[in-house]
Amino acid sequence: MKITPEEIENYCKEFSIKDSPLLSELSESTWSSEDIPQMLSGSMVGGLLQTLIQISGAVNILEIGMFTGYSALKMAEVLPENGTIQTCELMDKHIKTATEWFKKSKNGYKISVHKGPAIKSLEKMKNLEFDLVFIDADKVNYPTYHLIAFNMLKKGGIGVLDNMLWSGKVIDPCDKESIALRETAEIIRNDVRLSPLLLPLRDGVMIYQKMK
Repeated sequence: MKITPEEIENYCKEFSIKDSPLLSELSESTWSSEDIPQMLSGSMVGGLLQTLIQISGAVNILEIGMFTGYSALKMAEVLPENGTIQTCELMDKHIKTATEWFKKSKNGYKISVHKGPAIKSLEKMKNLEFDLVFIDADKVNYPTYHLIAFNMLKKGGIGVLDNMLWSGKVIDPCDKESIALRETAEIIRNDVRLSPLLLPLRDGVMIYQKMK
């Protein structure tokens, strides 16, 4: 299911935050060289992340799922000089690619990469507190990622989860990914400490604020 018609999406991009030249180059490289380039979060989700960071004054970011580094760099561009991004990535290939792009950016120093299964990396960071959490990793573990990351999020902090519509499959979930995503949405909806908003942006973006 195509959530938003392509012509509408292109119109929205025309009147939205543009990528920096380096991010445009990274995006083009990802689409030309990666086997599953659609894993790239893209300029609309990236622009939303930048806006949330700027509005909230977020300084310390946790990212679960880095891929080729696009979203991490997108966020790093609007962080203050003392801002930090702790990003988790499993695949060596993606870590190598992203690290090369980080070295090309004047904001790359803000990003620290944690290699290996995200759950293990999160365990090592359990004493850290974050202003914003962005989850865009393997969908089956979304419920676990959300619950762990929630405990690392400060009061008033913002959670963002990508791919929460999974091409519409969450409406009648029958595969393990859509079942996990639907479960995650229900956990968030039923948590009185959260104020969630699920948007039909790209493949569905869930945003919430930790109220308590």
